[in-house]
Amino acid sequence: MGVEMQLKKTTIFLVLLGLAAALSTFFVSSFSQTDTTPTERAERLEVAIFAGGCFWCIEADFDKVEGVHETISGYTGGTLENPTYRQVSFTETGHYEAVKVLYDPSKVSYSKLVEYFWRHVDPTDPNGQFCDQGSSYRTAIFAGNAEEKMIAEDSKATLERAEILPGPIVTPVLDAGTFWPAEDYHQNYYQKNPLKYSFYRNGCGRDNRVREVWKKEKDNMAG
Repeated sequence: MGVEMQLKKTTIFLVLLGLAAALSTFFVSSFSQTDTTPTERAERLEVAIFAGGCFWCIEADFDKVEGVHETISGYTGGTLENPTYRQVSFTETGHYEAVKVLYDPSKVSYSKLVEYFWRHVDPTDPNGQFCDQGSSYRTAIFAGNAEEKMIAEDSKATLERAEILPGPIVTPVLDAGTFWPAEDYHQNYYQKNPLKYSFYRNGCGRDNRVREVWKKEKDNMAG
């Protein structure tokens, strides 16, 4: 009886040992397929660059888009290296205030970002955006490659043919160049200073003007 009991215990032990080994293999395999390092995740992200007036507002708008991983305020389009906010805002550096959008292409496409961009700016204003007037506040789409340029230009042409805007689209589609991140205090400004940001955005009339510019499209959709 003692030998028989011992054999049963040994058999149970071996069964449990085999089960543990199988579970271990399963979990290792699962994590190796689904868990990724920050570098691996970053390699899956793509970049889009837009200029739409105040970069605080463009950051806040794009952060609402599902699939957008991060937004970075900065300067691009000019020739001055390492520009500062004061230089870009008060001298002619050729730079635009712009936002670099890091996004997951499996969740949102570049074309969707372009369509979203149009509808959060006034693409008919050649001199700036809303209360911010001057060359650094002009709108532009900075394409990173030939495919992005084609997508942006086709989107622009479609809007022009639709004749839903109160004037011609003056937003250019430009080749992306060096993007210089803005000073730290500009990054995520709307989150760091929500009251000041809200006061600025409302006072600048941004949202009211956007609704006015895109009113005909919304009326057509409602009809």
